[in-house]
Order: sequence, then C-alpha cells, then structure tokens
Amino acid sequence: MESGAAITTRVSLRDGRTVLIGTLHPSDRDRYVSGIGRASADSIYKRFMTPVTRLTTTQLAYLLGVDHRDHEALLAVDEVSGEAVAVGRFVRSAEAPEVAEAAVLVIDDWQGLGLGKALCRLLAQRARELGIERFEANVLTDNRAMLAVLRSLGEMRTLSTDGTTVIVEVTLPESGIGEHMTGVLRSVGDGAYELEADADTD
Repeated sequence: MESGAAITTRVSLRDGRTVLIGTLHPSDRDRYVSGIGRASADSIYKRFMTPVTRLTTTQLAYLLGVDHRDHEALLAVDEVSGEAVAVGRFVRSAEAPEVAEAAVLVIDDWQGLGLGKALCRLLAQRARELGIERFEANVLTDNRAMLAVLRSLGEMRTLSTDGTTVIVEVTLPESGIGEHMTGVLRSVGDGAYELEADADTD
C-alpha cells in the first residue's frame, strides 16, 4: 500500500482476502473516487440515500476534508491490488459533541465478509478516543446489513422512523467495543495491527 492512508490495521476476511485500514487523507483522492466508482447504484443509494451518479467537486472536498477529530474517516484497501474497497466515517455533532453521525460503504464484491463490522469497530474505537459516546445513523429500513453492523457495536435504540428510513442511536461502550466478535485485535509491529473478521454474515 502506497503512502496516503496510514496503515493502522490489517483485517483478514472470511474468504482469505486481506485489507489494510487506515485514516483517509486528501492524497487518497484518486483511490477513493475509483473505489466509489466500483460500487453499485444500490450500494451508493443505501449510503447516501439519494441517487448519485458522480460526486461533485464540493462533495469530494467535504468527504476528503477530514480533520481527524470532529470528522474522521477510515479507508479499507485491498492489500493485493491497493484498491479502495470500503470507507467508514463519523462527523461529530456541533450541538452535542458526545454524539457523531456514522456511515459506512463497502464495495459490493467485498460485502458479506465481515469487513463492515470490522471497519465500524475500528471507527467506534477511534470515536471513543476522541470523547464520542454515541453514534447516530440515518439508515434505510431495508438496509439490514448496516443495521446489523451498528447493532454489533453496542446497545442500539430507534430514535425515529418514517417507514422508509430509521434514525438509530448506538451507545459505544467505554472499552471492549465489539468484544462479542470472534476477531482479536493484536499488534503485528511497525504500528500496524491485525484483526480476523468475525463469523457473522455482515
């Protein structure tokens, strides 16, 4: 993996493939755009909840303009090809700094391997380091995979729903986020960590 997203975690997925997950930086622009471009219209719709054919310059500036405190994003890259395969982010609420809105996108042919849960777990750990206690997410009601990912982090409750979308809140434990996952996070040297994805279907 080239310089850009700093390597923080190596995740072994259930099909034997491995991804490297690190913080997203502006230098990852081309990799990020290429990854988004390989996602299906359905996956893009579930992430942004609106049809998106191409990200505008303004949207890209926002999505890449993370400050690693109030706006954090983690990029998952295929260890073999170097291509971006997933991204997760949270944005802290200005009104309630202990709360952040979270979202995850996993490219279609990398779904169902535990990557979404592993990415969310690392995102939640980062949020806790920054004093964030709860995640909120606005999710399509039929997006069962994302709801399962959020539920894997901690206690989840519904704040509101209109039948099509649901706003949920997840309380992030102070420690042991996702301990019920079978994966074990361990240091492998050079500032990197390794995580084996859990055996669930998400």
